[in-house]
Amino acid sequence: MKFHIKLIGLLFILLANTTLTKAEEPEPGTITGTVTDKKDGSPIIGATVSVPDLKTGTVTDANGKYTLSHLSKGIYIVQVSYVGYSSVTQRVDFSKATVLNVQLQTSFIEAGEVIITGVSRATELKRSPIPMAAVGKLYIDQHAASGNVIDMIASLPGVSAVTTGPNISKPFIHGLGYNRVITLMDGIRQEGQQWGDEHGVEVDQNSIDRVEVIKGPASLTYGSDAIGGVVNLISPPPVPEGTISGSVMGTYGTNQGLFNNSLRLQGHNNGLVWGTILSAKEGKAYQNQHDGRVFATGFKEKDARAMIGLNKAWGYSYFNASLFDDQQAIPDGSRDDATRQFTKQVTEGDAFRPIVSPSELNSYSIPALHQHVQLYRIYNNSNFILNNGANLFVNLGYQLSHRREYTHPEDATTAGLNLHLTTYTYDFKYNQTFGDDYETTFGLNGQYQNNTIGGATDFPIPAYHQFDIGPFAVIKKSFGKLDLSAGARYDYRSFNGQAAYIDTLSAKYPQLYTVGNTSTTGVIKQFDALSKSFTGFSGSFGATYNATDRFFLKANISRGFRAPSISELSANGPDPGSQIYHTGNSSFKPEFSVQEDIGAFLTLPNVSASVELFNNDIQNYIYQQQVLNPDGSAAINPNYPQYTIFTYTQSKARINGGEVSLDIHPTSWLHIENNLALTYGKNLGNGGPVADSLKYLPFIPPLHSHSELRGTFAKGFSKFKNVYAFIGLDHYSAQDRFFSAYGTETYTAGYNLLSAGIGGNLVNAAGRKVIELFIEGTNLANVNYQSNMSRLKYFDNAETAPGVQRGIFNMGRNISFKVIVPFELAHKAAVAN
Repeated sequence: MKFHIKLIGLLFILLANTTLTKAEEPEPGTITGTVTDKKDGSPIIGATVSVPDLKTGTVTDANGKYTLSHLSKGIYIVQVSYVGYSSVTQRVDFSKATVLNVQLQTSFIEAGEVIITGVSRATELKRSPIPMAAVGKLYIDQHAASGNVIDMIASLPGVSAVTTGPNISKPFIHGLGYNRVITLMDGIRQEGQQWGDEHGVEVDQNSIDRVEVIKGPASLTYGSDAIGGVVNLISPPPVPEGTISGSVMGTYGTNQGLFNNSLRLQGHNNGLVWGTILSAKEGKAYQNQHDGRVFATGFKEKDARAMIGLNKAWGYSYFNASLFDDQQAIPDGSRDDATRQFTKQVTEGDAFRPIVSPSELNSYSIPALHQHVQLYRIYNNSNFILNNGANLFVNLGYQLSHRREYTHPEDATTAGLNLHLTTYTYDFKYNQTFGDDYETTFGLNGQYQNNTIGGATDFPIPAYHQFDIGPFAVIKKSFGKLDLSAGARYDYRSFNGQAAYIDTLSAKYPQLYTVGNTSTTGVIKQFDALSKSFTGFSGSFGATYNATDRFFLKANISRGFRAPSISELSANGPDPGSQIYHTGNSSFKPEFSVQEDIGAFLTLPNVSASVELFNNDIQNYIYQQQVLNPDGSAAINPNYPQYTIFTYTQSKARINGGEVSLDIHPTSWLHIENNLALTYGKNLGNGGPVADSLKYLPFIPPLHSHSELRGTFAKGFSKFKNVYAFIGLDHYSAQDRFFSAYGTETYTAGYNLLSAGIGGNLVNAAGRKVIELFIEGTNLANVNYQSNMSRLKYFDNAETAPGVQRGIFNMGRNISFKVIVPFELAHKAAVAN
């Protein structure tokens, strides 16, 4: 009898175990698993498990467990990551149920970094032959002192920024910028007046969770204007299924009295995803020991963003809408001759300038002379999973850029510059794997633009239409340790500009007309009619050889294409923000470049190192030069005597250099990071000798090295987790290779900048974050320095006393405090109830 009771009990136990196993077994399209610490086997709470190609993901619970369900059929990369641990990536077939348990190893090396920019599908960074860099939200948060999103990445090797104060930065990659670098927002081209110096990238830095940079010609997949590279700004990913969560962020910067506040709210329920981000920031004039507070460098910015979309088994489709609204003061650097205090323009004739009062320097108010830039954006990102296992990616966008510069002190509401640029972008990519894992992409993308001129008094560029179209094809194949990639593209761009006339006598300010009688007194022709088209072929071939898991080589050769911009072709007018009278040349040819890249990368348990070299030869390189009279004096337009006339010219150019990095990890928590970047830019002329003053290209960054001692403690101390602290030193060598013609650039002395930071997360009993704190100090030694990449270096009076250091210096010491308070309104367990 006892035996039968024991047997029945055993059968019940087996049945229970069998039932439990079946209940836990995931269904097709589902992936489950546990994420643990490889060293001690403890569960990792809050680790991120994501599928970048499907824009879906989740986080592990208090037991380190996770589940992702209703996934599209196909083979995709799954990435598992957590702060302080090396990421793990694995290709998973979602057509069947999968259990994926992952052990993460403590490390600061992101060996499994995944990128999505410039590739057909998400790819491990180390397997892409194209030179790239990527940073995530943690990097962005820890660089809280940066005034904008471009400044945040400007210290990456090979990346720099041309600045006009702390809130205006334009990305430069290997010495190329403006219309040679494309900035993307979630893969959609960011379109404004890129040719202009005095405004930055119109994106809310608080809406960016990740940045990916292509360092070199990317014309193959993005068309004209990507001859220098691409910066892709990526918005936050969806929150896990069944979750409504968000955060409140506040940042204060001591130098400018900067206030930067943001609210983020996101939700995901049964495949319906949505989110919104609202931001506001303002700062007064920045300061340094040499200049005091720098007049007219304050700003006020407001931003709003909304997203709604679907994540389903057929793929995903997201609709986004955003508004960027920035009021930015316009500095000109004018000083009082005796005291070197800043002065301001108060009359149209500008016969005298009063000294700016201390109260005005310390005010958050925007002066009468300022610029107002607004960008309205609506776009859609979709990925359709087709029955044959292929993907169809569709990206469609609409943008309206409205840029005004108010330059009349006695008529504060009259815009000197008033440009409306409407842009429609389209991008289609069909991705399919054929035969023996030949991954192919066939695409078509381009844009249509319409630029109009509103009520204004200055007209540097005409009204015009522009149309771009370009088909392309890319193929990738892996042969064991060797990955090969090749592609080709053909581009077509057309311009149609309107003829226009200016009446200089019938009103207080010049008036622009698209029709006119040139025989009438005071009416002059400003713009000729323009009808131009450009075509070009671009392509690339690259290889990555993964000799071992710890050592790999990359090589790539690419041909880039760039059609001239509207300003280079047709400019004929003053730009108030840059104090330049621009003149174009409609006979220009398109630029073509050939860049060779080679790199070697080593990742050991305690040491990682890399060497990357590049050489870029550019045909028909376009740059500005000053117009001179026969006697060598500066030519002046009689209608705008205060502006210097510059025109454009073409020649051959060569840019080469490289980056070296060495990271030493004597322990799991201590990291000694070092990198060095060097770029040379030379004007090769057109076959004849090149004058010494012209032989170097403008805005080439000097040798830059960065060294950092960093401690990271993922498990932290008691309730404080993900604790970090660092101290860094940036060295910038003197720049004695500069474009000296016409006084365009001058010698720049070298300097060293000291930085430091500390931060971490306060968690509750369940291990969830309650507060995130980031403190960063920049230029802690309060060094007086001028960067050769700062336009303010050349802002001063036309003449200064002997021995006076001309121009404005960069920002002095700044300490930034950033606090993020996350919150959760609903989570999966609560929804189930």
